[in-house]
Amino acid sequence: MSLTPGPVATLIERLVRLPGIGPKSAQRLAFHLLKVPREDAAALAEAVLAVKDGVRTCRQCGNIGEEDLCGICQDPRRDAALLCVVEEVNDLLAIEKTREFRGLYHVLGGSLSPLDGRGPEQIRGKELLQRLEAGTTREVILATNPNVEGEATALYLLRLLKPHGLMVTRIARGLPMGGDLEYADDATLARALEGRREI
Repeated sequence: MSLTPGPVATLIERLVRLPGIGPKSAQRLAFHLLKVPREDAAALAEAVLAVKDGVRTCRQCGNIGEEDLCGICQDPRRDAALLCVVEEVNDLLAIEKTREFRGLYHVLGGSLSPLDGRGPEQIRGKELLQRLEAGTTREVILATNPNVEGEATALYLLRLLKPHGLMVTRIARGLPMGGDLEYADDATLARALEGRREI
């Protein structure tokens, strides 16, 4: 006989399926939801359903929005000659927070990871090539994550893009602000030295 009532156990089971939520966090969230007023729980459920029903993937870049084209793709002030390729929408949001990039994006929807069964067919590489056919892109910035999967994805995309005669760049990687050299790993230090620039 379970000590946790069925509905609570089911909620915990559902919460554990969310990324970054382990069993303890799921249990804590479930018991928190038990304490909040019913209307707050209903508002949360409605917000989840609204996201599922009202948010779609941009047909051009793969970002999210409420229309066929996201707000970034619709913005005429964006520089269509610059295209930043990211793995996920979260990466796009992180770059947007800097307010430094004023071009367009292409969201791959993941990275290459043969061990996890994600090959070139699982990322939006073909769609990227189709976008380049318009001839408006001057530079493609590869902003994949600095891990094994991100590096493999960047190399794959570089091979796809080189025949198109475009400038292909990679975001710089190096030491985080406030970091100490002595604690940085060898690869990070090497990349920081490679990416140095004149001041």
